[in-house]
Amino acid sequence: MNFELIHQSKKSRARLGKITTPHGVIETPNFVAVGTNGTIKALDNALVSQIGLQLMFCNTYHLLVQPGSATIKKAGGLHQFIHRNLPIITDSGGFQIFSLAYGSVANELKGKGKVKSQDLVVKITEEGALFRSYRDGSKIFLTPENSIEAQKELGADIIIAFDELPPYHIGKKKLTQSLERTHRWEKRSLDTHLKKPQNQALYAVVHGGIDPELREKSCKYLTSLPFDGYAIGGSVGKTKKEMFEILSFTLPFIPRESPNHLLGIGDLESIDLCIPLGIDTFDSSYPTRAARHGIALTSKGPLKVEKAINAHNFNPIDPECICPTCQRYSLGYLHHLFKAKEITALTLTTIHNLQFMCDYMAKIREKIASDLI
Repeated sequence: MNFELIHQSKKSRARLGKITTPHGVIETPNFVAVGTNGTIKALDNALVSQIGLQLMFCNTYHLLVQPGSATIKKAGGLHQFIHRNLPIITDSGGFQIFSLAYGSVANELKGKGKVKSQDLVVKITEEGALFRSYRDGSKIFLTPENSIEAQKELGADIIIAFDELPPYHIGKKKLTQSLERTHRWEKRSLDTHLKKPQNQALYAVVHGGIDPELREKSCKYLTSLPFDGYAIGGSVGKTKKEMFEILSFTLPFIPRESPNHLLGIGDLESIDLCIPLGIDTFDSSYPTRAARHGIALTSKGPLKVEKAINAHNFNPIDPECICPTCQRYSLGYLHHLFKAKEITALTLTTIHNLQFMCDYMAKIREKIASDLI
């Protein structure tokens, strides 16, 4: 992988870049759609490529549980398995694993009787994390080494070091302990990666919660190691203001010559706030999830397709949009499909929202090139 800084805005830290990978170029800043199981929900990957999504995010945890990284390797790797010839990024599995301890997955497993009350959903040791399959509750042990090895089998262009995700409400002492362990895990991830780079780029994950001192410590340690890029992970606050403050503090500690990525955040408001700070790529399931709930993204704000007023609106979602949905179908038709609970409604709205995000980021790149951001 190679990162080239194309233009630095004269107005802010916003910048234009180009990430070159074995499967193509990613223009930055850019939006990364989440295809958890190797597919963006309701779409096939050939169509996703036609829309122009330059980078797709797949989840190691889910693919490890089903169908298994060994199966995907046998199929020729993730690109071949899912029929995508453009860049892919995979996470380490850490986010999903530690969500088991605090989120709805843990409650679901307990409620189904797959986890005994005395059992821990997640057990963290220096070696790694013991967790339970979301399919049947069976135990799986994930370490920095086998997380990287799984991502090697998947064959993504960009992979991410194994890290621990502590909750937002955590004391300074425990947060510091978590950070130090994460740093040891990330070093082990790097050591494993360097034994067999295989034309993949490895990103470190900067942690430290909302504590500026720990964020600085994390940046300084990780940038002393030969990672190819840096993702910003962990809690960055509960409000947009808190997020802006911690990112404003953190980003100057990340080398300008390296690409950076903001994990799990990619709504329009956050993108607009973070672009001037110098974020290169954002991943989020928001646009596709919104589509499945009948919300179409437009330049005038979110549009609720199922509103009665749209029943007799025979114009497209956006007359200027080039997506197949807007070129062929009206809001009235989409309204009908949602009311009839047709699966096609989800597909057509997802197509539009994904195209909207690609076009939105292209316009942002144009503004940065003109020093307007």
